[in-house]
Amino acid sequence: MNDAIRSLFAAANNSTYLNSAAVSPIPTTAIEAINVQLNDVAAYGSAHYQDWVDTKDRCRTLIAEMLNVRADQVAFLRNTSDGIASIANGLKWRTSDNIVSFANEFPANFYPWRRIRDEFGVELRLVDEVDGRFETDELIGLIDANTRVVAISAVQYASGFRADLTRIGRATRAVDALFCVDIIQGFGALPFDLPAQFVDAACGASHKWLCAPEGCGMIYLSDRARERVQPTLVGWISVETPWDFVDREQQFKPTVLAWESGTGCSSLFYGLEQSLKLLRETGAAKIESHLTDLTDNLCDSLAGKDYEIISSRTPGEKSAIVCIKHRGGLHPNQIAAQLESEKIIVSPRGDRLRIAPHFYNNLGDIERLVEALP
Repeated sequence: MNDAIRSLFAAANNSTYLNSAAVSPIPTTAIEAINVQLNDVAAYGSAHYQDWVDTKDRCRTLIAEMLNVRADQVAFLRNTSDGIASIANGLKWRTSDNIVSFANEFPANFYPWRRIRDEFGVELRLVDEVDGRFETDELIGLIDANTRVVAISAVQYASGFRADLTRIGRATRAVDALFCVDIIQGFGALPFDLPAQFVDAACGASHKWLCAPEGCGMIYLSDRARERVQPTLVGWISVETPWDFVDREQQFKPTVLAWESGTGCSSLFYGLEQSLKLLRETGAAKIESHLTDLTDNLCDSLAGKDYEIISSRTPGEKSAIVCIKHRGGLHPNQIAAQLESEKIIVSPRGDRLRIAPHFYNNLGDIERLVEALP
């Protein structure tokens, strides 16, 4: 986006890194902040414990602002999988219920619902992928009065398809079901307004588009979702007065903060805070615009080459992920390995090659990739 941002990411100098949909590099400001906390522990032990808690709470506030929700509606877990599983396990299921989702969801957004299907006899209705996307009308057509949850990703990991959250959320709300969204492949690359998009529950993590260390998962629950979903993995800080070790019958926190069961990874939150600040200062709309320019340029540059663009590039459906396929049958693993030998980092995903630039990338990175494609 600019040289100042790019200079914060060592990976941008060491390679042509176009793999933020897998793991994004961490800016130097985040690394420095992590080391500050670790050095603090080394020198003073737990003397500054409240500072660690305050840092985590500032991260909570930053995330809430980016999603346009309240801070007490955001809790930290280990990863996206924990969040989705906790929602699935925290609902009281009936055999007449059904769950609506997408057939090609990332496994983190499938296995928890499959377990509910198998354990409680709940129907799992899946819309199929066609040409790298799904038909919104078809998915909405699966929703009925017995739908308990609609569970999709904001952006699909294997195609880059961006769902119409507002339209799907409105249809979900019309039958009083919960709309559960995996936001990990969009959060940090796209703007979100979860209440306006009728999202009741959202789960994500820090290591992709948020440019932060692995280990900081997050969950959002709206008030209506919190009324229906109960915490199933609780611990000493899940209760209203955690430091009262004597009162063993006290209530669990009435908000999603009950999902935070125990001590977290304090140093990682120091890094997360710096990455969140960088994203906020840059601006979600500016980041989205920059990534649209980069990916549009990529797709235009592939014209006349032996590659088919799988990802939808329709306005409203495009994202920062572009998946392509070689028309001559070269396997994505082979292509990715050849590119890696030239220090160009992308990911093979099934029969596709996935390219995912972020705001530290520039047009030169795209040009180098296109020139190197076999």
